[in-house]
Amino acid sequence: MLYETLRSLFRRPVTVEYITKPGRMVPVPERFRGKLTYDRDACIGCMLCVRVCPGGVITSAEERKVAFNISRCILCGQCAEICPKGAIKMSTQFEIVTFDKNGLIVK
Repeated sequence: MLYETLRSLFRRPVTVEYITKPGRMVPVPERFRGKLTYDRDACIGCMLCVRVCPGGVITSAEERKVAFNISRCILCGQCAEICPKGAIKMSTQFEIVTFDKNGLIVK
């Protein structure tokens, strides 16, 4: 155990700084699945996303449009894959923090 402790003293840290430079966030990988984005105008109301969502995040709203409760989302991306018009996309935004729980509902 002492050997591992001394060896780790001379290595670089494994963690990545949250902000690399003032105003710049850490780079995310190309296929990163972050917060959902929803284009209400592109949505045709097929409700395929509601059927495929394993977390029960998506509920039907008025006029065959959907609403997302991001606080329940597991970021699996199945809804974005099945959407025929590309109205649902996974962004690279990983900060999903708010003081108001209603701010996590995307309509």
